Amino acid sequence: MVIHKAREAGPGRKVDMLKITRRGALQGAAGLLAMPALVEKANAQSAFDWKMSKGERLEVSLTANPRSVILIQNQKEFEELTGIRVGAEQIPEQQHRQKFAIEFATGKPSFDVVGISLHVNKRQVGRAKWCADVRPMIADANITAPDFDFGDFSQGAVAYSTQSDGRMDTLPEFADPWIMYYNKELLAAKNIAVPKTFDELYTAAKALTDPSKQIYGFVGRGLRNANVVLWTSFLLGTQQRDTVDANMKLITDTPDAIWAGQMYQKLMRECAPPGSIGFNWNECQTSFMQGRAAFWIDGPGFAAPLEDPKRSRVAGKTGYAVAPAGPANHHGALFGSAFGISEFSSPARKKAAWLYLQWATGKQNQLRYLTGGAGAPARMSPFKQEESLRSAVFSMDYVNCLSEALKICRPGLPEIVPVTEFRDTIGTGLTNMVGGADVAAELKKATDAFRPVLEASERAS
Repeated sequence: MVIHKAREAGPGRKVDMLKITRRGALQGAAGLLAMPALVEKANAQSAFDWKMSKGERLEVSLTANPRSVILIQNQKEFEELTGIRVGAEQIPEQQHRQKFAIEFATGKPSFDVVGISLHVNKRQVGRAKWCADVRPMIADANITAPDFDFGDFSQGAVAYSTQSDGRMDTLPEFADPWIMYYNKELLAAKNIAVPKTFDELYTAAKALTDPSKQIYGFVGRGLRNANVVLWTSFLLGTQQRDTVDANMKLITDTPDAIWAGQMYQKLMRECAPPGSIGFNWNECQTSFMQGRAAFWIDGPGFAAPLEDPKRSRVAGKTGYAVAPAGPANHHGALFGSAFGISEFSSPARKKAAWLYLQWATGKQNQLRYLTGGAGAPARMSPFKQEESLRSAVFSMDYVNCLSEALKICRPGLPEIVPVTEFRDTIGTGLTNMVGGADVAAELKKATDAFRPVLEASERAS
């Protein structure tokens, strides 16, 4: 992946792709879900013109990932369509989250459009009202393309982009239901079936681990902070499922949390490559591409390099499956991203930014995400483009896996403001577990450390 250097600044609740049960978001999204008919009626008298902001310049700040690569590669398409010049950057995710939060806090961000990880920054962005409400834009036929088709966005994605007060301050880009990648060749060599449960996964991974041949049964995120989402993936399979209860109280040292910690510890200590305590998704991807790992649980957007025969030893040998089930439930972790328009931008640049959002989340780019192995789009129509999907590099196994994963997904992180602190604190405990520390003791220590942080944050809400 090409990472563009950042320019200096210039002048739980179940959410799946079919329904949403979080009360506040449902109330806010209800009107939005009824909006397509109103938009269709308005568009009948539309004076929309893609060239309405010709000559304007936009600054776009994105997180470095396969989807941003697709948008930047096709950016000229938007510039020719609109006459708007775009300066786009993509920055590694943790640095990007810090950058936009710091810049927003100054009141003078260097960007007009920003990519936001909803699972990390949704409440932070919503509380500060850093991004414009896009509902009036969607409803305005003069600035919204007749073929925008808001109703094509899945209800779950719309709800994820909707704040508890009803504002929709981002436009959905991407749904990220975690899946399980597996090496077909390694499994076939030992006649091992694709595991359906986490217990079966551990048994299979243990059987496939052979350090003498540098083959390991499992690879997963071990890096502090990044590792938390793998642990919560295991927790989703328990009766408890979530890390906070209905009253937003922390429940990360319970028997279910300990079970998830023990599963994480076993897989990482007994079945993962040496050094994986420092792995984020990119190191996991590299290990899997080299044919040295049998199983990898992570987001679906990292599939493209796996199927590239020039770069990968597992091209054509990679299998895709939904995340395994736990002892009480079967969920895959859900994450998501969206685009926001800076409230600090001028009205003219906000209008240009809205045109960019329509293009970036349009049906063509969303189909590019799916056919390019960049993950699950927020729109539903790409899954119906059978001819395009059949001619894509990726097999229908990949597409079908995503479709099934979207049916069982549930948020993989709590919807709280101090998500980074949560991940850092719990992540430290998980790192210690990989080193051999007692699971229950580490979770209690981490829970006691983070509880006052969460309580203070909730009091401020």
